[in-house]
Amino acid sequence: MSKRDYYEVLSVSRECSDDELKKAYRKLAMKFHPDRNPGDATAEETFKELSVAYEVLSDPQKREIYNRFGHEGLERGGGGGANFGGGFADIFGDVFSDIFGGNRGGPRRGADLRYGMELTLEQAAFGTTETIRIPTLTSCESCRGFGTADGKAPRECQTCRGAGQVRVQQGFFVLQQTCPTCRGAGAAITDPCKSCRGAGKIRGEKNLEVKIPAGVDTGDRIRLNGEGEPGERNAPPGDLYVQIQVKPHEMFEREGADLYCTVPVSIVTATLGGELDVPTLTGKAALKIPEATQSGKVFRLRGLGVKPVRGGGIGDLLCTVEVETPVHLNKQQKELLRQFGESLGEKHSPATNGWLDKAKKFVEEHLKA
Repeated sequence: MSKRDYYEVLSVSRECSDDELKKAYRKLAMKFHPDRNPGDATAEETFKELSVAYEVLSDPQKREIYNRFGHEGLERGGGGGANFGGGFADIFGDVFSDIFGGNRGGPRRGADLRYGMELTLEQAAFGTTETIRIPTLTSCESCRGFGTADGKAPRECQTCRGAGQVRVQQGFFVLQQTCPTCRGAGAAITDPCKSCRGAGKIRGEKNLEVKIPAGVDTGDRIRLNGEGEPGERNAPPGDLYVQIQVKPHEMFEREGADLYCTVPVSIVTATLGGELDVPTLTGKAALKIPEATQSGKVFRLRGLGVKPVRGGGIGDLLCTVEVETPVHLNKQQKELLRQFGESLGEKHSPATNGWLDKAKKFVEEHLKA
C-alpha cells in the first residue's frame, strides 16, 4: 500500500512555514489523539501517520530530501520518518558508490533515534523532568567498540590500504569502487570479538533523564546530543530527539500561549449578573458576569495562560460563556417561567426580534420570486 503525501496528511501546502506546519499538526493531533478516540483503530492509525509526517517535515534536512525524492529517498536513508543516519550524501551514497566512489571510507556516525513523549498540559506549561527507558545499541565493553578479540583497532585493509576504495581499470576508464575485502570500512577484522561477533555493538537498554523546559507544546522536539546509537568502530554516536505530544485536557484547550475554556452559566446569573470562580493552571480566578450576558460571549483573563518556551509574554485565559437552559422543572417553575415569558416585550429580546424580522422578510421575498 503506497504512502500518502506527507503534506496531504497534514493538510498544508508544500510552501508552508514552520509555524503553519506546527499549527496544522497540533490541530489534527488533538482531533485524532487516542485519548479522545478510545477504541477507534482508524483514529489511532491517523494519529501515527500524522506524527510520522510531522517528524519528517519539521526537520529541514529530511524535508529537503522528501521534497526532492519523496518517500523513496527517506526509505533509502533507512528511516522512513523515524531514524536517519548520516546526511544527505549518505542516503544516496550506495547508488553511486560503484561509479564515483561514493563511500568515503572510515567509520560512520551512529544513527539518530526518536522518542515520543506524552505530557499533561500542566507538565508542558510548567516544565518537568522525566526519566525514559529506551532500547539502544551500546558499545561492546569486551572489545571497546572495535569488534576485535583483542580490543584494539582493526588492522588496515591490505587491499585498499585503508582507503575503503580501489581503482579498477575498464578499457580506457579508471573507476573507483568499494573495496571488496573490507566493504569500504578501510580496515578488516580477522579475529572478531566473541561478545559482539565483530559488530562492536550489543543490544541493550538505558535510562535517560530528560529535562522538559516550561512552555513546550505539541510538535516541539528536544535534542539530546550523543544519546543515539553508537557509531561504527568508536565513531561519534547519533542524537536522540524527544518529540513532545501534549495530551488533551479535560478543562482547557491550548492555542499558542493562550488557553481556552467553556464556562456554563445559569440563565439567572447571565440575566442579572454575578461572579463565578473559574479554574486556572495555578488555582482559580474570579470571573465577573455583567447583566444581560449572552451565550457565546468571550471574557479574557489576562496573564493566566502559558509562557511560551521560545520567549514572549504569558498568554491569556479566554472563557466562553455558555448559558445553560434549566432542566427537570416542576409545574410551579414552568408556570412561573410562562408568566415571565408573557411579561417580556420586544425590548427584552432584541436579537430574537431582529432575527424574526429578517426571517419574515426573507420568506416574503422568496415567495414573491
